[in-house]
Amino acid sequence: MGIFNFVKEAGAKLFGGSEAKAASAEELKQELEKHNLNAEGLDISVDGDKVTVAGKAQSTEIAEKITIALGNTLGISQVESKVEAISAGMESRMYTVVKGDTLSKISKEMYGDPNKYQKIFEANKPMLTHPDKIYPGQVLRIPEL
Repeated sequence: MGIFNFVKEAGAKLFGGSEAKAASAEELKQELEKHNLNAEGLDISVDGDKVTVAGKAQSTEIAEKITIALGNTLGISQVESKVEAISAGMESRMYTVVKGDTLSKISKEMYGDPNKYQKIFEANKPMLTHPDKIYPGQVLRIPEL
């Protein structure tokens, strides 16, 4: 899939402490499982603030969700995804949330229609639990309509 950049100081904190330090490969696998993303068969390695993930995923959508779930954790600035989709589909665009963004605002910018925000919300489940719970620095999948 490629190399994706994230905001190191933004994201889910997977362990105690206030430092933006990357989690271990095992903690990242647990994060994937928390989001119902199967980590079985994935090779995850952490080198400083860079994560490399390789293996197979059922679809392009699942491969993208694995990438953003890993990258949207505190301390990760880059994810190199070598995950292959068994059932390939169209790749989504990625969007980094900035201060003041809402899913409606992002939808207006990406699709020209603020009412299509639900499409973005659904594309980012289960990492997103509510359309209003996004934060600056978070990377979202923006699928084609």
